[in-house]
Amino acid sequence: MDTVFQVFNENLYLIYLLLFTVVLGFEVISKVPTVLHTPLMSGANAISGVVIIGAILLIRQAQPDDYMTLVLGAIAVVLGMINVIGGFAVTDRMLEMFKKKTKK
Repeated sequence: MDTVFQVFNENLYLIYLLLFTVVLGFEVISKVPTVLHTPLMSGANAISGVVIIGAILLIRQAQPDDYMTLVLGAIAVVLGMINVIGGFAVTDRMLEMFKKKTKK
């Protein structure tokens, strides 16, 4: 438990920055019209791909006894993959709407 408090104390500036970017991102995205949400999903897929690669690199460079880094890296990989798969599913569904229907 002391390790968690030590990490928070050492990275307090980064934690504040993370919280600020979450609030700012929520405010910006909430102002986007509904029509533009799907194109923004494609951009989120690209960002999630970068997050996944970064998390994999983080896991590879972590020491075997550094459980916090390993757990955070694994969580980042899982959440990034959920975002990428969901984004591709939404994009595929959107593209299906533009295909011409065949008459029987």
